[in-house]
Amino acid sequence: MAVIAVFPGQGAQAVGMGSALAAASPAARRLFEEVDEALGEKLSALIFEGPADRLTLTANAQPALMATSLAAVRALEERLGGRLADRLDYVAGHSLGEYSALAAAGSIAVADAARLLRLRGEAMQDAVPAGEGAMAAVLGLGPDAAMAVADAAAADGGVCQLANDNADGQAVLSGSKEAVERAVAIAKERGAKRVVLLQVSAPFHCALMAPAAERLERALAEVRFAAPAVPLIANVTAEPVADPASLPGLLVRQATSRVRWRESMATMGRLGVTSMLELGAGKVLTGLAKRAVPGTTLLNLAEPADLDAVAAALS
Repeated sequence: MAVIAVFPGQGAQAVGMGSALAAASPAARRLFEEVDEALGEKLSALIFEGPADRLTLTANAQPALMATSLAAVRALEERLGGRLADRLDYVAGHSLGEYSALAAAGSIAVADAARLLRLRGEAMQDAVPAGEGAMAAVLGLGPDAAMAVADAAAADGGVCQLANDNADGQAVLSGSKEAVERAVAIAKERGAKRVVLLQVSAPFHCALMAPAAERLERALAEVRFAAPAVPLIANVTAEPVADPASLPGLLVRQATSRVRWRESMATMGRLGVTSMLELGAGKVLTGLAKRAVPGTTLLNLAEPADLDAVAAALS
């Protein structure tokens, strides 16, 4: 029996997330204050009150989602009377959620995670001029078929890559606008059930993010990484890692590489995960796990009402 905590990525954000936890839990409230201090601004006010268009900006959404996840961690630790990591066997996070996971596991300080994600968001936004990149969700094709679509689209010029391999039949392609638009047409021709261009500010997890990866590499070199209390199942390898020296390099590679979440869930099953706890906004990751990690107890912590059930399950 093994327990994993997972942390959501961009797209899960919503105005008001974490506000009830902050009102109910002094520890959660202090976490938001800690992030505000690290960034030198009241990000918490934007998270709790909006407006939505500012919260959705990549440079705001990324530290905001981390803050909301870590506030849930702190509220739960307050209820448990001890470290959450002591009740876990693994952590994992989807894209930016990997930073949340490492902070929850004690590998990086919350303030460092907040500043890194602010820089990461800005660097990703700056890497590609507005309107020149795109991402598209492809439903109903397997990962090999989705990669073949990306390769076919890129063959006529531009960049198109598999950015998120989320689950069987659920993939996201990323790259230059014209190549991704070609991929949309090709995917439909090849039998995709649905193909949707996403409303995103930049083409994440593809080669176009190389300038962002370079900025991240410089910033990560200045951050102290401790050994995580439990291994992280890394996005770029879909395997557990606990060596702190390897973590900065994995986070740099993550900016230009696909998120191997489907494979990560297979790894969770192989490692004997029997309980998954998703901390923070939304229920995307536990939703994906329903079919991918069958028989697993799935728990979510986003609101004060969730605390009793989650604490009982971990006790």
